[in-house]
Amino acid sequence: MIGLIGIVIIFVMVFGGYTLAGGKMGMILKALPFEMIMIGGAAVGAFVISNDMSGIKHTLKDMGKVFKGTKWKPDDYRDLLCLLFELIRLARANPVGLEAHIEEPQESSIFGKYPKVLADKEAVALICDTLRSASMNYDDPHQVEEVLEKRIEANMHHSMHGTHALQTIADGLPALGIVAAVLGVIKTMGSIDQPPEVLGKMIGGALVGTFLGVFLAYGLVGPFAGRVKTVVEEDAHFYQLIREVLVANLHQHAPNICIEVGRQNTPGQCRPSFSDLEEALKAAKQDAA
Repeated sequence: MIGLIGIVIIFVMVFGGYTLAGGKMGMILKALPFEMIMIGGAAVGAFVISNDMSGIKHTLKDMGKVFKGTKWKPDDYRDLLCLLFELIRLARANPVGLEAHIEEPQESSIFGKYPKVLADKEAVALICDTLRSASMNYDDPHQVEEVLEKRIEANMHHSMHGTHALQTIADGLPALGIVAAVLGVIKTMGSIDQPPEVLGKMIGGALVGTFLGVFLAYGLVGPFAGRVKTVVEEDAHFYQLIREVLVANLHQHAPNICIEVGRQNTPGQCRPSFSDLEEALKAAKQDAA
């Protein structure tokens, strides 16, 4: 919703201000389809050239994040902490019993309580792989933390592909607008024998290309890239939380302490209060019993 509001504000302020200043929309609307074909078509073509099919799909999917916002909400962070608490308690009390849950998480009664976390393949893989490694005596906290950090960084790099692709388009749009404007000037020069009022309209139409390229770059595509980057960075906190809790577990802290470490490393806007999390953990204990 906030993304739509931003787009409306941009259009109202830019074109509303132009109209209030005495500008006529007719010239812009007449030239817009042709300029959009040249500028938009060239931008799409450049985008296709610079990305493979996977990158194209990834970028188009990421554009939805501008309007949807972050994937992980405050309740999801609380559920993640409860899930990790149950798994850590089971690993301490019955390491053999844990094996079934981390080998077949889709069939696990513990993972099944938290369907949104279970639906995220990377989160589940991060949890299960780390707990499996610990059960195989690969439990040096510093080494595991380094491995998890590199894995999260690699995933982050992949997730940032969409924002990089959009920013590349934004950087090129002003130049493509100039290309369209130059073509308009060339067209005008071919009609230099026309009266001034005709030449004025032709030059005005050519300048629409420059306007459109800059407007799309800094009013839409650039902000889209920035918003996607912000959402990706915010969602990455979810995976970093997994790392913090599991590394704390390898330090042999009590399960409650491990979860408190995770709670305090949760972003402020998503962090559950101590009392709310305590109630959720009590409920998890009762269900396990």
